[in-house]
Amino acid sequence: MYEHLSPPIAGFETVKRFWDKTRNITITKLLPGEFYVSTSQEMISTVLGSCVSACLWDESNKIGGMNHFLLPTITGENGSSNSYALRYGNWIMESLINELLKHGAKRQHIRAKVFGGASIKDGLPNSDRNVKFILAHLMLENIPLVGENTGGNLPRKVMFNPLTGRTQIKALQKTRNDTIQVREQQYNKDLRYYEFDSNIELFKS
Repeated sequence: MYEHLSPPIAGFETVKRFWDKTRNITITKLLPGEFYVSTSQEMISTVLGSCVSACLWDESNKIGGMNHFLLPTITGENGSSNSYALRYGNWIMESLINELLKHGAKRQHIRAKVFGGASIKDGLPNSDRNVKFILAHLMLENIPLVGENTGGNLPRKVMFNPLTGRTQIKALQKTRNDTIQVREQQYNKDLRYYEFDSNIELFKS
């Protein structure tokens, strides 16, 4: 089955990819905390509850990518989680942008779509904050937002073409909420052990 898969960009070998016989295309599946950049004809897929995803692409240079993240709810010594949350959010957004620019995207051509941030039953309380953060970050980086599907109370599946920006969204039934909730709660818990470079620099080209 692997003969159909084009090799990923170096550094993304551990992200799960498979050949979809129905669509006759490679599907890359993102889990919470992951991001992925591609210059190949494939689809990037993820399922979002309270988490959010930014889909960024440069159609002129045929490159795009997606992330999947949640602002952590970790309380620091001063009783506030804001500093850590913002540093983590900035890190995963800037990591995605950096990889796009590193592999040929031009800043002035990058466009964005944003998804997720649902308030699923008994879910994490970050959904609205996640959406506000990602929209503010895109505005700060002067990346135009051309599509958004956020909020609500149902999880959603996202399918994104990184070369064209075309996106397909499907709302998922509530019967799947428990699985998504457990996964996101574990991800939020694991973030307290996560290390990242808070001094990451953004490419300006």
